[in-house]
Amino acid sequence: MEDTYPGPGAAEEKSRCPPEYIVYDEERGEYVCTLTGEVVEDTVIDTGPEWRAYTPEEKTRRSRVGSPLTHTLPDYGILTTISSYRDASGRKLDARLRIEASRLRRLQAKLRATTSVEKNIEQAAREITRLVEALNLPRSVIDTAMMIYRQAAEKGLVRGRSLESMVAASVYAACRMRSIPVSIDQIAEMVKGGRKEVARCYRLIVRELQLRMPIVDPIRYVSRIVSALKLSPAVERRAAEILMKARRMGLTAGKDPAGLAAAAIYIAALELGDRRTQKEIASAAGVTEVTVRNRYKELVQKLNIPLPVQ
Repeated sequence: MEDTYPGPGAAEEKSRCPPEYIVYDEERGEYVCTLTGEVVEDTVIDTGPEWRAYTPEEKTRRSRVGSPLTHTLPDYGILTTISSYRDASGRKLDARLRIEASRLRRLQAKLRATTSVEKNIEQAAREITRLVEALNLPRSVIDTAMMIYRQAAEKGLVRGRSLESMVAASVYAACRMRSIPVSIDQIAEMVKGGRKEVARCYRLIVRELQLRMPIVDPIRYVSRIVSALKLSPAVERRAAEILMKARRMGLTAGKDPAGLAAAAIYIAALELGDRRTQKEIASAAGVTEVTVRNRYKELVQKLNIPLPVQ
């Protein structure tokens, strides 16, 4: 089987043969010029697999590399997982072997997490998965949150603290790192510790792990809040314009992005006659009415926005 020479390289520069006449001899591992018979390059290393696959299923089955490392398992997914239903050939096990495989599977699960830190990480992985799925967040958040939690656990930050609160703080930190518009109030609602405890754990994680959190753009929250309130696209565009103007004037620094987005939507809805109460907008944004009211007054005053008489 012969292929044409892929392109210019060191071997081609030494040869005077035109590239279109240079082919690759797979059996000998040589690039040969069909015009002159000259061996352009020999002992070429083939970095491809030594097997052939004609379908995606064959490619997956014949590959001898494992799954990528994951932070969701105490051993990073290095250990082999024992199946209790099928053998190495994919055939179903009989009843006796299935019972034996189940016993070995349970034993391996115990060996996967032996230290207290590994057992704690295993519990946190289940809680993080539950929290991410309950909030309908991207699956990529799970791995980032587990990486943060693992670092906190190995540094001893989780000792003596609520696992749920530390998990919630890790998920919130992961969302901040990935610029996903989720407020800490929404995450705190899913755990028993409450917002105050989650916020305390979040500050501890950021300080002790020296995490550099990106500044969240309040415009990212607009689409979600508008969708929850079933407002028009015109309100969404106007709210984004208000926030961009506020950012240029330096009014967004140090403010809760969800509260700013809620206030901008409230102003835009008033201007366009598609009104919603502050309570409705605050509920959709996951902030308090007081936050919406304060940010609303500040934006109207600093941006000189004329509003219609209510």
